[in-house]
Amino acid sequence: MKAVLALGSNLGRRFQTLQGAVDALFDAPGLDYIAVSPVYETDPVGGPDDQRPYLNAIVLADTTVDAYTLLERAQSVETAFGRVREERWGPRTLDVDLIAVGDLVCAEEPQLTLPHPRAHERAFVLVPWSQVDPDAEIPGHGSIQALLDGLDKQGVRLRGDLKLQGPA
Repeated sequence: MKAVLALGSNLGRRFQTLQGAVDALFDAPGLDYIAVSPVYETDPVGGPDDQRPYLNAIVLADTTVDAYTLLERAQSVETAFGRVREERWGPRTLDVDLIAVGDLVCAEEPQLTLPHPRAHERAFVLVPWSQVDPDAEIPGHGSIQALLDGLDKQGVRLRGDLKLQGPA
């Protein structure tokens, strides 16, 4: 089953943190690398006005673990990179969001909502995703290309000087 994970960082050594997250996600069994998107620098959405820009990327993987196990892995990786949850949409060393797992739909369960409840509205998710899986669809929302047509993409800038590597 294909899993889509979004990575973001706007504190500390942002690029090194994203690369470390890619490495850490594939450091345990049950997740097989497909692709990692180009890196984009993006304006913060929500939260305090004085935040630094984020670096964002999308990781695609095949998974044999269930969505809850994948969520636990994502949260463990966040913790390993110093993620602290103090303020909603506040600055963070690392954010690893589970965007979609196959066609699975979990409607607002206490621990997990799939697809991610705001992914279809976020250019910082859809732009990089479109680069590695242009024909992708978000269950219940449609194709990412059609969704992108209705979004403002001005705050999403390609960082061609930064290239994340898949696991060795």
